[in-house]
Amino acid sequence: MSLPHAILTALLEKPSSGLELTRRFDKSIGYFWSATHQQIYRELGRLEAAGLIRGLPAKERARGQKKDYEVLSAGRAELARWTAASQDPKPYRDALLLRLRAAAVVGTAGLRADLERHLELHERQLAEYREIEERDFPPGKDSPEDRLRHLVLRGGVDLETFWTQWLRYALDEFTELHGEQTELGGQNPG
Repeated sequence: MSLPHAILTALLEKPSSGLELTRRFDKSIGYFWSATHQQIYRELGRLEAAGLIRGLPAKERARGQKKDYEVLSAGRAELARWTAASQDPKPYRDALLLRLRAAAVVGTAGLRADLERHLELHERQLAEYREIEERDFPPGKDSPEDRLRHLVLRGGVDLETFWTQWLRYALDEFTELHGEQTELGGQNPG
């Protein structure tokens, strides 16, 4: 149910075309709620049919002209209702953690390289978040809206910090347990 609310949020921040929304998802909202180009366009159609948004008339008539959308009062009300509603956290699912658990019984072949790859990906994401933070949230930029947006980004920074620290710890454990893993599940370590 959150994709329509992510789109409503983005459109309230700035009326946009589907293509512009896709680009904005790739650069901001997509860090914590991803959607494909097709999903965004499909959801725009549903939101428009539900009377929550409307397409703005094109300034110039042209073939293939992009259509900008804006949120209607019903859409703003729906977003406010959803924002105020209580939601439980979603159960966390991560294939890497499950694979580590499985390695205890079948061996660790291939896992070290994947842990190193995950570490590199999380380090890259952390660096990108820190660059965004430095660029978009300089000292003194502290309006209530900016503080809430920064809070979301800080959540991303903190999560990536956790993952980079945990992955380093996991790789240290692999180094220590390397000799013992050969006996687990009867396979050689990876």
